[in-house]
Amino acid sequence: MRTNHRFSWEISYFTPPEHPKAWYPATVPGAAQLDVGKALGLPDPYFADQAKEWAWLEDVTFVYRTGFRRDDLLAGQPEGTQVWWRCGGIDYRWSVALNGQVLEQGEGMFRPLSLRLEHLQDDNVLEVTVFPVPKVAGRPNDRSQASASTKPAVSYGWDWHPRLIPSGLWDDAWFEVRPQPVLELVNFEPGLSADLSVARFTVDVVWDRPLPGGIHQEGRVRARLREAKGEAIWDASQAAASDAGFGSGAGKGTNARFAGTLHNPQLWWPHDQGTPYLYQLELTLEVAGREVDRLVRTVGFRRIRLVTNEGAWNEPAIFPKTRSVTGVQFEVNGRGVFAKGTNWVNPEVFPGTLTAGRYEELLDLAVGANFNIVRVWGGGIVNKEAFHDLCDQKGLLVWQEFPLACNNYPDEPAYLATLAREADAIVRRLRLHPSTALWCGGNELFNSWSGMDDQSLALRQLGAICLALDPGTPFLPTSPVMGMGHGPYVFRDDAGQDVFEVMNKARCTAYTEFGVPSPSSVAVLQGIIPADELWPPLPTTAWTAHHGFDSWQPTTWLMPEVIADYFGPADNLALLIDAGQTLQAEGYRYVYEEARRQKPYCSMALNWCFNEPWPCAANNSLVMYPAQPKPALAAVRQACRPVLASARYAKFRWTEGELWEAELWLLNDSPFDIPAVTVSAWLDDGERTLLATWPCPALAPGVNAAGPTVRWPVRSGGPVFRLMLEVDGAADWGSEYQFRRRNLVKVQEGTARMNQTETREAL
Repeated sequence: MRTNHRFSWEISYFTPPEHPKAWYPATVPGAAQLDVGKALGLPDPYFADQAKEWAWLEDVTFVYRTGFRRDDLLAGQPEGTQVWWRCGGIDYRWSVALNGQVLEQGEGMFRPLSLRLEHLQDDNVLEVTVFPVPKVAGRPNDRSQASASTKPAVSYGWDWHPRLIPSGLWDDAWFEVRPQPVLELVNFEPGLSADLSVARFTVDVVWDRPLPGGIHQEGRVRARLREAKGEAIWDASQAAASDAGFGSGAGKGTNARFAGTLHNPQLWWPHDQGTPYLYQLELTLEVAGREVDRLVRTVGFRRIRLVTNEGAWNEPAIFPKTRSVTGVQFEVNGRGVFAKGTNWVNPEVFPGTLTAGRYEELLDLAVGANFNIVRVWGGGIVNKEAFHDLCDQKGLLVWQEFPLACNNYPDEPAYLATLAREADAIVRRLRLHPSTALWCGGNELFNSWSGMDDQSLALRQLGAICLALDPGTPFLPTSPVMGMGHGPYVFRDDAGQDVFEVMNKARCTAYTEFGVPSPSSVAVLQGIIPADELWPPLPTTAWTAHHGFDSWQPTTWLMPEVIADYFGPADNLALLIDAGQTLQAEGYRYVYEEARRQKPYCSMALNWCFNEPWPCAANNSLVMYPAQPKPALAAVRQACRPVLASARYAKFRWTEGELWEAELWLLNDSPFDIPAVTVSAWLDDGERTLLATWPCPALAPGVNAAGPTVRWPVRSGGPVFRLMLEVDGAADWGSEYQFRRRNLVKVQEGTARMNQTETREAL
């Protein structure tokens, strides 16, 4: 059986024509900048504007090295034992050498390496050289410098990400000792019959060298499929034949293919639609009846399609008569599913530090918010394997984008060759996961700031790779495409419309980015902004470095003037934060519910964004760095419940004398029939008033119902009034909404302060 070994690493850096001088301890996986920064005592890049002190590390060459003795690996091993060095990925342009001899060099961080180490000496040194980060000459100091590489563009600076560009050994690296041949699973390709009652699948495996006895005698490879509890339900084996014709890319020329059939399979579902059932695929390699290698991984059976949204075929009503929007309705195992989810960004500026535990902490929050999909945004990384394993287990669909975002990527051969190698590796790895629901070329590529279109060779190439390697998973060239919406991103736009008004006028097949900003908590801000700059927030301080000001627009993402307009001037930080987080919570709640009301024409709602890569002063995230929920996450959890009573209304703030009104709905995304219920609408303005009762009829799975409109003349009073919706016999389907009131005459001295202090209660 194979055994793995890990040795300690050192790192150095230099700028040619210099050579490495001092060596420092290195953490693998990690980031070269973190190791060197720690050794040199560079200031905390997350505090104030100190990230600028790290900028020079973009332009140096790093060298990792590890030493080992041959006997450390081969003592007691039989003759013919092989030693391999394996690595999940090197960021970004690199060279690997053993004892001064280059083994391989390349470009791209998402292609795993598997290098056989031959001609070992008694003492050996493996070196990994990582060259300066790629930049397009002549471009400004922004994301456009990444426009000729597959380096994630976000690292070059975004409106919620500092310019901190990592590099180095960002994924796991180890030495693998192989006394016998070892297996690799190349592909598990499932298929389901039209009625989902029969699963037919193929399993492709390779091993790294011919077996003793060849095709006629001793070698055999076996594949078993086991239920979740471990019982084998399919078993097949083959003689271990030699054949150089299998095009797996694994490279050593021995392979087997199995074909199997399973009747009445358990299906993999998003967690809100059923059980994300996983089988165990077990592969073994035997020589003379003795097992020499074993691989076990989970697999699943599901059918995922993108279909045209209901009503879209009727547009346009005049010539030219052709489809005017792209189909983006997810159909999972024959059932239309409303995709409720979020945009996932790098959870760390330095993604090499990510662990399975960190992924799970964040994904548990996503599932807890009733999300069934995460869009892995194309400006960031393709996540490590642990992320995708967890999405399989937790029943989260994954919209996976390639590392292209907001740039015009060239039709040049060198770039296309790098992109093809990276995309090939990405698809081969992630197609094994049943949670992989959609391939997408990248973010905002069909826009004026990018300038790409359907004929761009990069996107045509990505579509071809996905079709060839994973034909059962849908592909989109970018987001958004015709019919889909990116935005809104603020609580109130430049025209004075709040997010409620904007959404009520919108008509999109999918809202794949929308945001409402808020400040982070006092504790987060105290950790990143000097004490003498905390209050008041000013655009000349660390608030800007951490995206409070001058990010997307001059006052985003803090937007203090909007907060003050709704709640009055705040005289301390806690009041400002409470008010801003209230706006975010109420705004996000409404967008999700309104998108659901627009079914079936609308089929998706994904906010921008879920998490943060570092502590931000303010932005659109639902979860503060590293994994601290904002109050908005609780509001979104309520909005994304499978079934809930909901209200559609015109705006957040109402003035004394106006006629307030709200339309009642029952929203249903569940896969079950919903019985007839009675919904009661109560107005709370210091005392409860029953506005209406609505006998809502029974509903089919996934179908909403619209009810009556309730009205109430706004009178003078306190700063907040509320609407409560109660469902007889289903208390957990009830909802509560708050509204701001503007009195024509000031009610009492100090109203602004009272408005602020009521905010926390409202949450």
